[in-house]
Amino acid sequence: MNLSQALSHPRVSRRTAIQAGALGLLGLGMNHLEPLRAASPLPLPSPPGGEGKVRGAASGGKAKSCIYIFLSGGLAQHDSFDLKPDTPAEVRGEFQPIATKTPGIQICEHLPGLASRSRHWAIVRSLTHPSNDHTLGHFYMLTGRSVVPPGFRGDREPRSTDWPSIASIVGEALPPRRNNLPPAIVLPERLVHWSGGVIPGAYGGQMGRNRDPLFIEASPYGNPMWRGAYPEYTFPNLSKKPPETPDQRVFQAPNITLAPGLNFNRLHRRVDLLRDLDKQRLALERSATSHRYDEQRQSAISLLVDPKIRRAFDVTKADRRIQERYGGNSFGWSLLMAFRLVEAGVNLIQVNLGNNETWDTHGDIFPRLKDRLFPPTDRALCALIDDLQASGLLDSTLIVMGSEFGRTPKLSTLADSYPRPGRDHWGAVQSVFFAGGGIPGGTVIGSSDRLGAYPASSPQKPENMAATIYHALGIPATALWHDVVDRPHHVYHGTPIPGLL
Repeated sequence: MNLSQALSHPRVSRRTAIQAGALGLLGLGMNHLEPLRAASPLPLPSPPGGEGKVRGAASGGKAKSCIYIFLSGGLAQHDSFDLKPDTPAEVRGEFQPIATKTPGIQICEHLPGLASRSRHWAIVRSLTHPSNDHTLGHFYMLTGRSVVPPGFRGDREPRSTDWPSIASIVGEALPPRRNNLPPAIVLPERLVHWSGGVIPGAYGGQMGRNRDPLFIEASPYGNPMWRGAYPEYTFPNLSKKPPETPDQRVFQAPNITLAPGLNFNRLHRRVDLLRDLDKQRLALERSATSHRYDEQRQSAISLLVDPKIRRAFDVTKADRRIQERYGGNSFGWSLLMAFRLVEAGVNLIQVNLGNNETWDTHGDIFPRLKDRLFPPTDRALCALIDDLQASGLLDSTLIVMGSEFGRTPKLSTLADSYPRPGRDHWGAVQSVFFAGGGIPGGTVIGSSDRLGAYPASSPQKPENMAATIYHALGIPATALWHDVVDRPHHVYHGTPIPGLL
């Protein structure tokens, strides 16, 4: 090609120019008509010729959805699901175990609701990984990989070299089931460290930014020194150095509305006009980049036109009796939103209960857990289990609840920051909660040693936890994901936890 040819304008037909310009009518193309029809309460016209791409259905597994509850900061296993009442006081702490409805299984006295529902859940008491670092622990537990990829720096900045998150892999492996909703959603906020850095592990990483889950940021990032389930259960991070201003966060649903003046009838008329102008499939809409971007727009359309989806987000206006059951706080609203998104057909919902490191109980651990963290968690999680059970969705919805690590066996006090003792970071063992999705209730898998310091039996890794999620959702063991340059990677890096599925 000579220079004059290289610098010349491409020849574009009048039809092609009109079709390309038609994208501006809605910011959409012909490949959006089918999603609009699927999402809309009104009939929409068919595209001229051809059928949409059909993705292969997952095989095996009982669950259709997964709710991954992440307790950022590190849940203390000794004070929740793996109490050690026969150990010295500096290990066992202040809480007493109580019997559950399942003979032989005991949990903390301050989780009475879960104790009465033990037939629905299982506990793995032996999950382990090699890091005591918050950022790395998040990365391990959010990606299901306990090794770091090349280029990982641990500096609170998600990178394209990171492993993809469990949410991103599920979003890629499973087709959207209904309303073209994103197959993976994270709520009610991104995990942002108190320094302002964004915790890696929850993103698409090597799969590309277009495989990030959808983030529903209903809980805006505020003063990071406030923690807990606001507004009912808020508390300062450092009790000896409390913030000077009150916690001003407000939980609010995202604004999901059509633009002013664009009602559903006008939307449909524009779709009709778009169909008339765009009768041929254009090369400009066949590129992989365009298609990925279109998927995000299709999801946005579904959020606009489906009243059920808008209802799922608008949880602060739920009926008073529902608010009482879940709790009128950020934990309750988040789990209510997760339940409604399961109803709407979302495959995976990651729920971050508490802004970054809310569960990081270096000090004042017993009053914080007893008065501020366990009450809203026990209440909301029980309401979620009850609603899934009553609606017939519990058997097809897997619930997983864990942290980036557990906490140290021995109590310690950071005298400059707290007047009372707490526990420090401990990656060697933690307890992870499972319910629904075919999980056999009233089950304990694995054990920790006498001091709750290391696995004593059936040690499990984040890879096994992730494999359990994938298997429950019907993702086959041979499944692959592809990075941005189309290289294949295995989905599974471990086996499902024996005894859970």
